Amino acid sequence: MASNPVLRGFERTGRPGLSVGPGSQRGQRGPIAPPPPSTDQLNQWYAQPAYGQQIGQPGFPPQAPPAAPARYLTLDDVITRTAVLLATLLVAAGVAWFVIPDSAAGGVAVVAILAALGLGLYMGFSGKANAGTTVTYAVLEGLALGAISEIFNQQWPGIVVQAITGTVMVAGGVLVVYKTGAVRVTPKFTKIVFAATLGAVGLMLVNLVAGIFVSGGLGLRGGSGGNIGIAIGFSVLCIVIAAANLIVDFDMIEQSVRRGVDEKAGWYLSWGILVTLVWLYLEILRLLSYLRGSD
Repeated sequence: MASNPVLRGFERTGRPGLSVGPGSQRGQRGPIAPPPPSTDQLNQWYAQPAYGQQIGQPGFPPQAPPAAPARYLTLDDVITRTAVLLATLLVAAGVAWFVIPDSAAGGVAVVAILAALGLGLYMGFSGKANAGTTVTYAVLEGLALGAISEIFNQQWPGIVVQAITGTVMVAGGVLVVYKTGAVRVTPKFTKIVFAATLGAVGLMLVNLVAGIFVSGGLGLRGGSGGNIGIAIGFSVLCIVIAAANLIVDFDMIEQSVRRGVDEKAGWYLSWGILVTLVWLYLEILRLLSYLRGSD
């Protein structure tokens, strides 16, 4: 009966893997494994760049996993930084309201809005939002909001307090709706909100350009005559879109905390909340001005 050649060799020599058959020398070991790499080969392998290697590739050491952040993001980080940005915005708005002369309020508002827009686009596309850039953005937005609010309050006394109250109520209501799970943030919901936001901003830009050639443009911001209904409807639509953006912002914060992102991302998330709240406030301010008319 044929037997295993390894066992047969063991029986004849007392050592596994040795062959004593014809054409071989007694006690000679067959080729079992390749020879180990030399010192020069090891040095050459380790000197090669890591990006050209694959994990588990024969002959190469495995790549090291990415380094963990120094500290993970927490909900308190986002709350604290959002509070800092809002406080900075309110202080800058107070300076614009009480320090800047009424004759210069319009010019300050335009310059601050343009500067905030440029800085916001930089942070949005580059993702480089830190303490310096976000606080600077809050200062610029505060100067613009302070000047704009003063202009509105001069024509409709008390409208600013009403707008602030409405903004707080809408934001609080959105937070309750989100925490209770009444609205689920799905990828489809996020895409719809993103598309609606782009559409609203696009209509604003078209209306602005059309206003150069036609008085009132498309009528989206004209609160007089036959355009009052269109203006009210557009402001209500923008308020709804801004509220939906708040829901997306809240979900983004919660998901970032769960995934353990770097705590530096807290400034970007807080900046997103600030941008949405500013937009919400301006739309409520406009809506109240349309509703109050010339009184």
